[in-house]
Amino acid sequence: MKVVITAITEVFGLFVEDGSLAIGILVWLAVAAFVFPLIAGSDTWRAPVLFVGLVALLVENVLRSARRHLRK
Repeated sequence: MKVVITAITEVFGLFVEDGSLAIGILVWLAVAAFVFPLIAGSDTWRAPVLFVGLVALLVENVLRSARRHLRK
């Protein structure tokens, strides 16, 4: 049973290395899905704003990870 749990954990780790990044992406996608349609205006701005938000999450995560590795 311990081998199965270890295997599942490793496979999960391949797709979700950092839980805070995964949660941040899910929250941002929820904002995009539920809040963007409520804001009046053209639909052409939604995709760029979604992209910029995801890039900001990734950059923040990379910087945090780099600081963590530099401290070691």
